[in-house]
Amino acid sequence: MNNVFVYCEIEGTTVKDVSLELLTKGRKLANTLGVELECIIAGSGLAGVEKQVIKYGVDKVHVFDAEGLFPYTSNPHTALVVNLFKEEKPQICLLGATVIGRDLGPRVSSALFSGLTADCTELEIGDFDMNVRNAEGTMEKKHYEQQLYQIRPAFGGNIVATIVNPDHRPQMATVREGVMKKEVLDENYNAQVINHDVAKYVPETEYVVKVLDRHVEKAKHNLKGASIVVAGGYGMGSKEGFDMLFDLAKELHAEVGASRAAVDAGFCDHDRQIGQTGVTVRPKVYIACGISGQIQHIAGMQDSGIIISVNSDENAPINTIADYVINGTVEEVVPKLIKYYKKNNK
Repeated sequence: MNNVFVYCEIEGTTVKDVSLELLTKGRKLANTLGVELECIIAGSGLAGVEKQVIKYGVDKVHVFDAEGLFPYTSNPHTALVVNLFKEEKPQICLLGATVIGRDLGPRVSSALFSGLTADCTELEIGDFDMNVRNAEGTMEKKHYEQQLYQIRPAFGGNIVATIVNPDHRPQMATVREGVMKKEVLDENYNAQVINHDVAKYVPETEYVVKVLDRHVEKAKHNLKGASIVVAGGYGMGSKEGFDMLFDLAKELHAEVGASRAAVDAGFCDHDRQIGQTGVTVRPKVYIACGISGQIQHIAGMQDSGIIISVNSDENAPINTIADYVINGTVEEVVPKLIKYYKKNNK
């Protein structure tokens, strides 16, 4: 009771990376609270699936294996999570901020009259005081302990908000892929595996949608897994300006990313957007070209190993987190970088 839960997404019978990242964070939250970490895996043909998650420090794995649970559809997954939570009464539930998580999370939180914070960039446990109105109608200070701090940029990224939900459970949050780092805790970690009777949690009437066909396209690039990322912002000036970045990336065996401003201006495809509303990356080297460094963008790349900023504005916000700053226009600097690497790469 009152444990930390993670809803694990699957593709076929493989648990997705975003869920493994949340298990790593969930383990740390559970340790701080002195409770157990549990997870939910729902799909079809899941024999042995628990082996993928236990090593991340999961104490209890809830497996729901039925033909109608994959591919994901809203009603049956909502029913099984809601009914399980009514039994288990978790204090925290984490989901990926994915197409599935953004569909499932609000449905579960609404059914349980709980709160939900979307697109968190950090999760912590902490205490706080708040003024509340007592039975006599006067205000008094109330102390809350071991609450989930749900941290995310707000108001267009102009502030970083810490959101708490002291009065309702579970405290629910979604986190985008790549924001947290997945780390195996123990290959031989021991856990309890519970194979549930799906019919007990999901009435037959919930299977109202049947997926007749499903087409999954392969990713055009591996931005999240790249060791070097060359990213461009609005300062690149045009779509043609981004051609320089693709040339530089080719020489460095890197991937090309973009800020939201560059994507909104049509300079680059949306699937290359890095930041709060795009992809989160952690490359060994991140080269930011013509990027001012708004908080939404920084949230998606601040954990890079080495950050190099190419910017004509020496006071650009991104320069404050950069390891190296090249002060100059991208039109001047990037061609020189390309020329150098073409000459010296072997």
